[in-house]
Amino acid sequence: MSGANSSSLTPGFFILNGIPGLETAHIWISLPFCFMYIIAVVGNCGLIYLISHEEALHRPRYYFLVLLSFTDVTSCTTTVPNMLCIFWFNLKEIDFNTCLAQMFFVHMLTGMESGVLMLMALDRYLAICYPLRYATILTNPVIAKAGLATFLRSVIFIMPFTFLTKRLQYCQGNFIPHTYCDHMSVAKVSCGNYKANAIYGLLAALLIGGFDMCCISVSYTMILKTVVSLSSADAGHKAFSTCTSHICAIVITYVPALFTIFTHRFGGQNIPHHVHIIIANLYLMLPPTLNPIVYGVKTKQIQEGVMKLFFREENVLMK
Repeated sequence: MSGANSSSLTPGFFILNGIPGLETAHIWISLPFCFMYIIAVVGNCGLIYLISHEEALHRPRYYFLVLLSFTDVTSCTTTVPNMLCIFWFNLKEIDFNTCLAQMFFVHMLTGMESGVLMLMALDRYLAICYPLRYATILTNPVIAKAGLATFLRSVIFIMPFTFLTKRLQYCQGNFIPHTYCDHMSVAKVSCGNYKANAIYGLLAALLIGGFDMCCISVSYTMILKTVVSLSSADAGHKAFSTCTSHICAIVITYVPALFTIFTHRFGGQNIPHHVHIIIANLYLMLPPTLNPIVYGVKTKQIQEGVMKLFFREENVLMK
């Protein structure tokens, strides 16, 4: 086998085929992904810069948004540049260990994003249900520890992916019908039994995504109970309006994820493989692209921060 070690049956490299069946359209498909990547990088880096420079935004809610933006921009950067190299320059070869590293970071950052959304839901719960204690509960050290715990949880649960994949033998070829090294796409190339990979992959998704979705559901149930119990309808509307951008972020992240999981497991035979690949890429690209837009449009404090920063820079240039 090309690129293989005959003693261990471990390939020296894999060939990422991009989107099978749509090779002739790779250039056209790359354009919207390139445009989305530019928006994601500029939007998320802009949010991080704005929040770090505007003292009015130095609050727990926006610290979590910085963490989400950093996760988003890192997540899409692990896949999109490599995907564009496949589409534009036909550079399909990827080293075996580099492939495992990409696989780890893709899934680790996906788990991290889910965890950050859960922390943001808890932030809204504390802000609305315990407004007087909010500032004393969510101190900077608590926020840092929560972010670190979310990161470590994702690393611990995703690290076995690399070991489970590395133990497999690859004697059927080294062609992966994908644009990046996805866990199960790599495992299916092997000639060994990858049942352990499939079981652990599902278990990790349930332990990370399932737990986070439960926490988010409980948080918003308590928020709704608090909002409904408020004597003033205007106060209730004002309190819940602070959650709209976060709810949009949840929908943007979880709907493509759930669609991908359910179609793969229950309706995969009826959906062309290239549709699976496109959806898998959109699943990684939509949150980084849309989250900065959603928070920019829905959050008044961020809009005010942008205007203050713009006029401050304008005044500096005029001087």
